[in-house]
Amino acid sequence: MRIVFAGTPEFAALHLQALLDDGSGNHDIVAVYTQPDRPAGRGKKLTPSPVKALAKSHRIPVHQPLSLKDAKQQQILAELNADIMVVVAYGLLLPPTILDTPKHGCINVHASLLPRWRGAAPIQRAIEAGDIETGVTIMQMDVGLDTGDMLQTCCCTIEKSDTGGSLHDKLAVIGPPALLTTLEQIAQGTVVAEKQNDAFSNYAPKITKQEALLDWSQPADVLECKIRAFNPFPVAYTTLGNDRIRIWQAKLSTQLDGGSTSHTPGLILEASNNGIKVRTKEGSLLITELQLSGKKRLPVSEVLKSRAELFSPGTVLGHTTNGREANNKESTP
Repeated sequence: MRIVFAGTPEFAALHLQALLDDGSGNHDIVAVYTQPDRPAGRGKKLTPSPVKALAKSHRIPVHQPLSLKDAKQQQILAELNADIMVVVAYGLLLPPTILDTPKHGCINVHASLLPRWRGAAPIQRAIEAGDIETGVTIMQMDVGLDTGDMLQTCCCTIEKSDTGGSLHDKLAVIGPPALLTTLEQIAQGTVVAEKQNDAFSNYAPKITKQEALLDWSQPADVLECKIRAFNPFPVAYTTLGNDRIRIWQAKLSTQLDGGSTSHTPGLILEASNNGIKVRTKEGSLLITELQLSGKKRLPVSEVLKSRAELFSPGTVLGHTTNGREANNKESTP
């Protein structure tokens, strides 16, 4: 089949690579669509997306329109005479005209077991919600947001140790084979479409940096899931005075709180090589890896060697739902 591939990040590039590596001879990548080059790095130099870099290395024509709503862009796509368009984390809305242009329409590789998480950040939202399973869905695209018929699904367990980064990597392994299988079934006319049940859908909005601020008045298990979900981006953080402290890893504390009767959210109960134990609304959280402002991420045991005074018991971290800064130290009667 003549295939147009549309995608932008590394997750998409891995699926394009699978199509290029497939030895069946059934896939002819006639063009690649990807987001325009973006500023990146300290110098803010314009940088091509991983998909563009891969396409260029294989001498595949690359298109980077700002929108596909323009009639000229739609004509360019029509002239490619594609049998199908494969979309993986592209980042642009496909209008109805585009969806209907290829012979077999457009299919999407979505990093969720639809209809569970529809939207831009299904990987992070699954971890944040405490899900124990996710997967990849190959979907026939329609005008809705991830509402099209499902053509193939592959399941993946979410382990208690999984972060947004590790789960991304797991799904990037199971997605490409599912895509190749679906394309073969479409070519042979054996694919079976299954409608989604909208009653089980949830929206997975794009992750914002503002969300990464930890609210210690939430339960410990909620905060633990958020920390894992937002690793490696945007990375959960708390505040201490005027400093921002990024929290890379934490786990639920299974130890009793040493007879402390204080219920102040964000209160540091203990600080040792095992971690920094912090009071939450329900239970305690043990921070095991953090990053001080302007420094590298380090295990807590390394941080305490030089900055133990920052995390002495009685210190109060961060914000609560009233939006005010916590005091550095808990007041005593």
